Amino acid sequence: MDSSKNLEDKYYIKEVDTDGKSIYCYHDLMGELLIPTHKHDKAQMLYSEGGIVYVTTETKTYFLPARHFIWIPRGIAHSINTSSENVMMRNLYFPIDSDEDPFYDKEGIYPVNDLLLQIMLFTNRWNGNLEKGSRNFVIANGIKALLPEVCLTDLPLALPSPKDIRLNKIIVHLDENLTETILFSDLAERFGFSERSLSRLFKKDLGMSFIQYFTIRRILKAIELLLEKKLSVNEVARAVGYNSVPTFSNTFLKILGARPSDYINGVEILKK
Repeated sequence: MDSSKNLEDKYYIKEVDTDGKSIYCYHDLMGELLIPTHKHDKAQMLYSEGGIVYVTTETKTYFLPARHFIWIPRGIAHSINTSSENVMMRNLYFPIDSDEDPFYDKEGIYPVNDLLLQIMLFTNRWNGNLEKGSRNFVIANGIKALLPEVCLTDLPLALPSPKDIRLNKIIVHLDENLTETILFSDLAERFGFSERSLSRLFKKDLGMSFIQYFTIRRILKAIELLLEKKLSVNEVARAVGYNSVPTFSNTFLKILGARPSDYINGVEILKK
């Protein structure tokens, strides 16, 4: 059987949109390291646990940490990469009407608060189409209705992909030197830019400054290391270039909404 036939048999291609009015529910192990690029007529709410998940759209790569979910609007092409086939995927796919809240048309990552947590726990027993009018549909639709009310700010857990070849080389260099103190002036000189021209390139190509990009990249790496549970918080801070643990902790809190130790304590709260 060829690869195209294998892809056609996948639930996310074959089943999600079979009933345009239903809410489709799928909870299971990932089963593969890569879900290739695809899209749905329904919007997707994805929660995962047990590993590292990257969701890539046409413009950005999102890092999905534990106790957070990503909202993928209808019609948005995306692929999903994970660190392990044993990552648990919890998916709800919602039909969206044209006159609904603007929230549903914007991709983003949001923390799962206690209210959403309890309702999502209740959905663990479901799989397949939840038919409109059924009890389970009403409960799942309640999750959808809550999102614009409780998810007021999406977290900056995404990095844009550089389009300029020159900037791509710089990004590779940054990824290879996350433990180092990198001065912007030294970076510009190393790659043959003035500070002003490199600053403009970051903002024009990536839509953010160098310090914004490098800070987020370091924190994303820190999350990976914390989830591996091989290093202490102090060791993780040093591994991503922070000499001051309080500075690392404060930066982590600003981006994730939780301090590193608190984040680790709650990472697998939905795990069976």
